[in-house]
Amino acid sequence: MPVPEVLLDDNDAVYDYYLRHQQNRWKALASYAVLARRFRPRVMFADGAKQQLTALIRSGRPVIYAINHLSTSDPYTVAATAWRSPLRSKIGRVRVLAKDELFVEPEQRRKVDMMGGIPVFRGKDHGIRAVNAAGQRMMDVCAQRLVAGDHLAIFPEGTCNEVDHTKVQAVGSGIGHIAFRAAKLDAAPALVAIGMNYGQHVPSAVGPSAAEVVSGVAYFRAPILELPQRPGDIAKLVKDELQLAVDGAVARY
Repeated sequence: MPVPEVLLDDNDAVYDYYLRHQQNRWKALASYAVLARRFRPRVMFADGAKQQLTALIRSGRPVIYAINHLSTSDPYTVAATAWRSPLRSKIGRVRVLAKDELFVEPEQRRKVDMMGGIPVFRGKDHGIRAVNAAGQRMMDVCAQRLVAGDHLAIFPEGTCNEVDHTKVQAVGSGIGHIAFRAAKLDAAPALVAIGMNYGQHVPSAVGPSAAEVVSGVAYFRAPILELPQRPGDIAKLVKDELQLAVDGAVARY
């Protein structure tokens, strides 16, 4: 299949491509290992969470990871975290939602594709009405990737936290709709919240720099195996779980 430009006006072709896109797993493993050496996250777990996550991954059940968003470097620190956690065995089978502008520059796109990126056309960038159809298609693709056995990593706040790194921002209903649609396809996902913390930094639109996020804390909550049935209720649970994960990360920095 030809590789399409990631353009809102061509979103059908974009999502047809990312429904089937598969990165080279060996290249992904090598890249994640390099990122782990560069960023050196301190990976920590709630009581029993590491054992529960390991068992969950071995079970083959799809998982959605909800992660707070502090820096434009977050996708790389999350990749480094995956290498240093039970997620290593899923490298190459984890999809990551990423804003469409990260797919514009060819070298940047190569990196995002290697990490399993799926483009998101955000309302704040293009207008709510303009992205509605693309958003529906994106959620369908995410649900279908979960059905196929992939895991999915989402920054459900949607943008870097410019206010208070200790408090989770508003969480939209998108993550709830993805989980709901996957469940409708008989692939009900589990939820794992991961709190990131890089210490005290002056809030900004891009967050801490790549150098400042080195040796940050990634804190895993225990998996939630049963999710509510309504998308809005799922989103509320995500926000609550993510806040507890952030609290854990802040406390252990």
